[in-house]
Amino acid sequence: MATVSAAERRERARRAYNANLAECPGHELLSALSDKWLTLVVSALADGPLRHAELARTVAGASQKMLTQTLRKLERDGLVTRAVTASVPARVDYALTPLGAALVPLQRAVKEWAETHIPEVHAARARYDAGGR
Repeated sequence: MATVSAAERRERARRAYNANLAECPGHELLSALSDKWLTLVVSALADGPLRHAELARTVAGASQKMLTQTLRKLERDGLVTRAVTASVPARVDYALTPLGAALVPLQRAVKEWAETHIPEVHAARARYDAGGR
């Protein structure tokens, strides 16, 4: 068995967690977190649990199918819990887990950045589209 130096171990670890590389575990998670619907659902649940119908009204433009798929993905990733209350009809509430709640400040920071810098982005787009790259 070959001996591996500390520097080689550090380099392997650095490459293993380089989100720019497709084989990195972080790459998969960053891809999921950048999904438009995931972001909107997490944002909608930031103020507390909601029922499916309430989420559908809050997340404008999401089809029933897309909302359901997004909620399942969030539940699978441990960001959302699904609580079913036995009643007629059955009540289903969705809420952020502590892991999902930890994502909210990051999302709010990105939203604030976007709202602050959108005039600059629009100006850059106009320059680009006018051929002034």
